[in-house]
Amino acid sequence: MTALDGVTVAVLGGTGPQGRGLARRWATAGIPVVIGSRDSGRAAETAVELADATGGDVRGLSNAEAAIAGQVVLVSVPYDGHAELLRSLASALEGKIVIDCVNPLGFDQQGGYALEVPDGSAAQEAAALLPGSIVVAAFHHVSAVVLNDPEVDSVDTDILVLGEAEHRDATDLVRALADAIPGVRGVYAGRLRNAHQVEALTANLIAVNRRYKAHAAIRVTGV
Repeated sequence: MTALDGVTVAVLGGTGPQGRGLARRWATAGIPVVIGSRDSGRAAETAVELADATGGDVRGLSNAEAAIAGQVVLVSVPYDGHAELLRSLASALEGKIVIDCVNPLGFDQQGGYALEVPDGSAAQEAAALLPGSIVVAAFHHVSAVVLNDPEVDSVDTDILVLGEAEHRDATDLVRALADAIPGVRGVYAGRLRNAHQVEALTANLIAVNRRYKAHAAIRVTGV
């Protein structure tokens, strides 16, 4: 048995580029996935497309239904809808591991920049809104373009995983979800209070991508 045996992952916002890309990779790895969306019809269409492309077990439901269906739930929605969604699903998410990969970013003529979040970070905001859940921050920096490219067999990146020390089982499970994607490694990177700089680093990667016309990623050396 592995840490992921019997685990179904629900992806809230799974019809967007990031959520869809991670769902594709997990379905390819044989992990059952539920696509969640505000539009259940669109979620069902996306699920059929991913199931056909990967041969995996993929279903499409509304965000609320997906939150109930998954033992582990990934939140992959724009930051401006983050708090409202989590507040509405707090009861459904109680007792579950919730992975927050949301990057609070703004954009202007100079490019992307980190937004100030009253709770410190999107992950800390999630933890405050979901007191009955275990919130883990992860998957902030992996390229949606790369994830969704069927020609890319191995994704060259490390995933920084953040969570409280008393929730090691949860952070280990999220690291295992990262490791399930060929080429990817999950690396524990501290408590949720350190999530702000991880989320904000995405703005730097956007600048790198613009300058070098790339899909930059993160590798941690020495571990």
